[in-house]
Amino acid sequence: MRVLIVGCGYVGLSVGTGLVRQGHEVFGLRRNPAAEKELRAAGIHPLFADITQLTELAKLPGGFDWVVHCVAAGGDGENYRHVYFDGTTTLLKWLAPNPPQKFVYTSSTSVYAQNDGSPVNEASPAEPLAETSKILVETEKILLRAAVESPGNPSKPGFPAVILRVAGIYGPERGQWFKQFLKGLAKIEGDGSRFLNMIHREDVAGCIMAALQRGRPGEIYNTVDNVPVTQLHFFQWLAKTLGKDLPPVAPKDLPRRRGVTNKRVSNAKLRAELKYEFQYPDFRAGYAAEIARLRAFKEKL
Repeated sequence: MRVLIVGCGYVGLSVGTGLVRQGHEVFGLRRNPAAEKELRAAGIHPLFADITQLTELAKLPGGFDWVVHCVAAGGDGENYRHVYFDGTTTLLKWLAPNPPQKFVYTSSTSVYAQNDGSPVNEASPAEPLAETSKILVETEKILLRAAVESPGNPSKPGFPAVILRVAGIYGPERGQWFKQFLKGLAKIEGDGSRFLNMIHREDVAGCIMAALQRGRPGEIYNTVDNVPVTQLHFFQWLAKTLGKDLPPVAPKDLPRRRGVTNKRVSNAKLRAELKYEFQYPDFRAGYAAEIARLRAFKEKL
């Protein structure tokens, strides 16, 4: 397959590397040319453009069988809207004349605003309070509308968009709670009963590749590992594993860009339909590997 990865960064590079190993021809699209050497080293053809500018996209090669849209945006709601909403809208216009066989978009489990520790699946309400998450929902709706069959022409399929709602990503150099714990800056919020939903970077990449193969257009899949964990349990495990003290207690519901939620996100649909088997099915497996990697790195110094 001829594959385009839009936003070929922390997750996209891992996806691209995996697809190259499978024998696919992979193109990685970034805004900053500084990544060219890294992309080429992975066997990925580098492309550079601003995805919000149709004139720039028009200069790129086309004819892609699969497209992965996994850009990342930081900052405030204005930047989110520019990158996610405007960028996705422009990508759809660019791809419309020659649509791919599959288009996988990475959204976020932050679109679920449930705050009572309840289980959440793809049928649960996605009515976030945070402005950034509202923009993610708006962007999803664009793709879901595009995936519907053309009105009055059932024989013409819609745009083949598959949405992955991705939980908190961790892995090499990533993982907010873990990094704060190592720096002695972590805090247990209230009684620590709030649930954290996580997924290792390599499993995000694996789920994306599974969605390219088996994801159904117009469907949403929660992309999260098998075991939600309370904040307290997570820090208890880290403290025991690393031989450190538990973090101090702080007021509950500390301010956070995407809002504070408390839910247990289910990946049952993803596992059933995409048939993906996790490399790191829970935080223990993933962070044990990350701790081993860090220890090995220190031994080399």
